Amino acid sequence: MEPVRWGIVGYGWVARDYMAPGIREAGHRLVAVCDPGEAARAAAEAEGARAYANLAGLIADPEVEAVYVATPNHLHREAVEALAAAGKAVLCEKPMAASLSDAEAMAAAVQAHGIFYGTAFDQRHHPAHRLMRDAVRTGRLGTVTALRIVYACWLHRDWAPQAGHDNWRIDPARAGGGALIDLAPHGLDLVDFLLDESIREIAALTQARAQDYSVDDGALLIGRTESGVLASLNVAYNCPDALPRRRLEVVGTRGQMVAENTMGQVAGGRLTFIDGASGAAQDVAFDRDASPFTEQVRAFGSALRRPAEREAYAAARDLHTMRLVVGAYASDRGGGGRFEP
Repeated sequence: MEPVRWGIVGYGWVARDYMAPGIREAGHRLVAVCDPGEAARAAAEAEGARAYANLAGLIADPEVEAVYVATPNHLHREAVEALAAAGKAVLCEKPMAASLSDAEAMAAAVQAHGIFYGTAFDQRHHPAHRLMRDAVRTGRLGTVTALRIVYACWLHRDWAPQAGHDNWRIDPARAGGGALIDLAPHGLDLVDFLLDESIREIAALTQARAQDYSVDDGALLIGRTESGVLASLNVAYNCPDALPRRRLEVVGTRGQMVAENTMGQVAGGRLTFIDGASGAAQDVAFDRDASPFTEQVRAFGSALRRPAEREAYAAARDLHTMRLVVGAYASDRGGGGRFEP
């Protein structure tokens, strides 16, 4: 397959430390970066990419064919609409946007211009999660009854993963919320990925318990799929990183799959199958060296080159996930109850 020529909009720590290496490891090329920061542009140039201070420069670059959008959430719409109008393929970081109206406008732009679009749900591409989906599809777990996720970290006010970093994730205007909007989209999308069906009803409670900022630092979400599978997600910015904080369980009438330390940007973790009849636990082997970012780049690039593979991507599905996030917040503000998007 011909290497994909990538551009990146927003060269922050995720783009620099995970996406750019993923592009290289997948055998693709990072040819251009757009970022208003001089330090970010210098870092991109050091990696051999052309650097632009504005989006127009990157769009005009004739080599760029696919673009990873990794700006703060409130800037996603502007970038995606401009890239769609220019006919570029887009892989946009989650959540789709800081607001539902922006996400809806993005989906409309994707449809109007007919571009190839995906939201960057890299957890779909972790090898352990793929094996969990296979176990569901083959019936190894029996009838799936529940899916449980803990995805947490410690995010203090002055968190700075790189020099000059602005912690926009705790700014409600730029992020759209706190721990819920940042971390829960991965879990909501994993429900869809693992079960081949999405959540249809959702409710949530948020907290501002341990951190000194104005957005939520924790949330508990519960949901139900069309077939009746129950899902629970505990996401948090208030869990010390030394504690167990990343766990994914799929429970069925014949067994249970448990993934520990697989959710996140890095490879590895542990996957266990527990037999429903005997209770015996068995480690499940998977590729512990495969980065979910690298696998995401490979999958997106393959679908870009082979349109028959694009059915795994759907802006409408990702918009539904965004509606679930907004609905979760709405149910909390309403004092409880459920929300059906």
